[in-house]
Amino acid sequence: MSVNNSLSTNIESWLIPIDILDIICLSSVIILVLIYLVIIIFDKTFHTVPMILIANSCSAELILSSSLFWTAIFTLQNDLKRQSYEDSFCIFRGYIGYVACCAQNYSYFLQAIYRYLKVIYPTRLFWQSKRVQIFLIIFMWIVSFTFAFPHIFTDAITYLVDNQMCQMPLHFSILAVYNTFFLYIIPMNCIIFIYFKLVRYVKKMS
Repeated sequence: MSVNNSLSTNIESWLIPIDILDIICLSSVIILVLIYLVIIIFDKTFHTVPMILIANSCSAELILSSSLFWTAIFTLQNDLKRQSYEDSFCIFRGYIGYVACCAQNYSYFLQAIYRYLKVIYPTRLFWQSKRVQIFLIIFMWIVSFTFAFPHIFTDAITYLVDNQMCQMPLHFSILAVYNTFFLYIIPMNCIIFIYFKLVRYVKKMS
């Protein structure tokens, strides 16, 4: 639900340079990611499975940084006008932020799985094929978009005046636990476990 009238607030002047620095940094990230994606797409020598997985991670980074850039622009406008205002796209930006964060973490998980298969099971070429990896990438994006549905349907994403952005308030709830496990604990622990197994395997070979 958007707020139609803006509210004047006491905005600290030092927030404006931080907003500008935030915009500059995010712009640099977006430009670099776009360069990487263009190189991967148009240079046929990069049309390999590892580079496809890297391009997938870059795509997630691009969506996440674009969402944060949009939020930073909106925050700077509010800080310059010394007002708190929730625009009609605020909830959408919050939703896309959760989707991109989910896609980012699980894209690293897919890279870890591929490296594990490549090292531990080098003869099982089917699981290392482009068809299987592209299927996993598509499945990952479907999961990422559906993961954040509860945030929308329960109106969990709200406008936080202090942060000048829409996100789920940091308080204990079932949805907060769901967020923590699905976004961070599951993918990060799986990635750590896979690389731990890889290191042990390499040491054993040595």
